[in-house]
Amino acid sequence: MGEAVDSGVAHGKALVALVDGALGEDGSFLEKARAAVRRDLGDAAFVDACAAIASFNAVVKLADGTGIPIEDWKVERTRDIRSALAIDAYRE
Repeated sequence: MGEAVDSGVAHGKALVALVDGALGEDGSFLEKARAAVRRDLGDAAFVDACAAIASFNAVVKLADGTGIPIEDWKVERTRDIRSALAIDAYRE
């Protein structure tokens, strides 16, 4: 994961790290990000942040599943899974 840019949002770097960890594949990075948010913002804010990440991730998946055209950058990255699930057949 790259170093988070300062967005000007209070605790923004910790929150961006949590997002990167949640959507990434590095379990130890995620554990550190979780601990940092809980330590710096508290348990309630941690739960709120996790809910926001999950909600946004779900909304994107729902939008993709409704037939909204796939973005160019996703075409190659999702080719194998779309083929395995025969997702492209839904367009026909």
